[in-house]
Amino acid sequence: MHSVKFYPSNKSVSVRSGTSLLEAARKAGLEVNTNCGGEGICGKCKMIILEGDIPDKVSWPFNEAQIKKGWVLACLSLVYKDLTVEIPKKHRGEGNSTPVSENFGEEDKPHINELHYKTLPVVTKIYIEFEPPTIFSGQADHQLVSNGVKKRLNIPTMQMGLKIIKILPKVLRNNNYKVTITVGLRRDIAEIMNIEGGDTESSNYMVIVDMGTTTVVAHLVNAHPRTTVDSASCYNSQSIHGSEVTGRMIHAERKSVKVLQKLLVDDINRLIVMLCERNNVDIKNINAVVCAGNTAMEHFLLDLSTNNIRRKPFIPVTVEPPPLRASEVGLKVNKRGLLYSLPGISGWVGSDLTAGILAVQMYKKKELGLLIDIGTNGEVILGNRDWLVATSASAGPALEGASVECGMRAEPGAVDKVFVESGIIKYSTINKQPPIGICGSGIIDLLSVLLNEKIIDRSGRFIDENRTSETGEANKRRFVLVEETNQEDNSIYLTEKDIENIITAKAAIFAAITIIMQRLSLKFSDLDTFYIAGAFGYYLNIENAINIGLLPPLPLDKFKFSGNTSIKGAKLAAFYQEAFNELTRIRSATTYYDLLGADDYVEEFKKAMFLPHTDIDYWRAIS
Repeated sequence: MHSVKFYPSNKSVSVRSGTSLLEAARKAGLEVNTNCGGEGICGKCKMIILEGDIPDKVSWPFNEAQIKKGWVLACLSLVYKDLTVEIPKKHRGEGNSTPVSENFGEEDKPHINELHYKTLPVVTKIYIEFEPPTIFSGQADHQLVSNGVKKRLNIPTMQMGLKIIKILPKVLRNNNYKVTITVGLRRDIAEIMNIEGGDTESSNYMVIVDMGTTTVVAHLVNAHPRTTVDSASCYNSQSIHGSEVTGRMIHAERKSVKVLQKLLVDDINRLIVMLCERNNVDIKNINAVVCAGNTAMEHFLLDLSTNNIRRKPFIPVTVEPPPLRASEVGLKVNKRGLLYSLPGISGWVGSDLTAGILAVQMYKKKELGLLIDIGTNGEVILGNRDWLVATSASAGPALEGASVECGMRAEPGAVDKVFVESGIIKYSTINKQPPIGICGSGIIDLLSVLLNEKIIDRSGRFIDENRTSETGEANKRRFVLVEETNQEDNSIYLTEKDIENIITAKAAIFAAITIIMQRLSLKFSDLDTFYIAGAFGYYLNIENAINIGLLPPLPLDKFKFSGNTSIKGAKLAAFYQEAFNELTRIRSATTYYDLLGADDYVEEFKKAMFLPHTDIDYWRAIS
């Protein structure tokens, strides 16, 4: 066993000989940027050896000065003696605490209120003052409480577990029959989850979770006034086993789904603890966790096999799990709290999209809408109140910054905008912090600027040697946006490999949109609204996205940024039982179209592998 101490966190961990530094960091509870699953391909898990030595160090992707300073790739560096290691800021995947006002905003509140839902939350608390029984009138404690709840909530069927029945006599009499009852929706049956003395209606919290492939986002909400208290996010720790869900499914099949489950559950628990501590909320008052995500992520959460999702005919174990005890999967909330995994559509279109349909209300509108969620998978929903069709394309994580050397998610210090001013290429960063990387919106801006400035051609190859530099690899160049000022690896640049990954991602998404439109004999001009989901949309420059061919050249007023629709829809489902039940109807009404059955998908994909498109005349005619 050897000790590894990490700076600047000052955390230490003891690991066996031969353990990788990446695994040691994970055991120490530290997040490290990586998206290749520890295969030594992405070059993101960089660390500096301060004390000790790593045998058989690899030189890629470092320059000579960095090698002398002790830079190593954590995934390829094995521990054989005690070490002291520094994780540079750029390469830390720290759990990020994001105030609600920054990314998701107060627009959530009017968005919810204007829909005029009137039903109760999926878990509600009600305060009741019962008449104490007398020798002349009275009923059993169980029936007294059940009948009182039925009458108050107008619920025909309900259940109560033996554990709650046992505590009824003491709680009722010790509190003079003035009690608060927690009631949870279990599909068509309501369950009395808890009973406590006094009026605690205002302490009914829930956590809403968006289980993204790259990022896990959690919102703490109070169900009583239906308000968002706070939010937090962190990198999905499963990325140590691959940046895409397919790689994680393969790992789960080879090892165990439990490995992936634990990583996800630990992430969610860490966010819950962070939110509770920051807002002085007792974790025992978290009565529900409502989760949305792609189908594989929901399977990982519930420890379900994903083996058949990635094999024809791509059948999941379930797309509509029943409500469960949150403690059954290891979530650390109220022991009787419920876990709601929202219903999805297919093995490759999950509940994050069902929640998205609910959030933008396109299933109620006469107008034709298209909802796109730009992420590791590019999911597309097309339709209106009469019909809905869904499809999905594997885009890879480039547009989320994961498979770009200097890429990162949208957090303080990320370059979020790139533009030309007075002939000079400039940039801005989130919260005006010193630049440490570039996020998805900045990547799209930069690619568009490079195209307009004729630094790259339409295939993504560098053609201006005066404004690009050698990378050290044969025939490979890069464009440097932020110059390196020291040996801390703080330059920000784009390589031809990065550009290839970005073009591949945008081509997969645009080809998916094209195919689904063609199958329904629709033109892009037929669309009334083009919804763009995800926090990604808050920073996205539509004109630049059109310029590189990610989005079709439609009038700008047809595009609507919808924010994190996964969170918004899940929040609606948590706050209103009517909305929760609508998700099942949405799932049933949505038809899934598998692109693997489309013979012309590859052809459309190849056409889109140029900036903006192979056929410029076609591109101009779209609008």
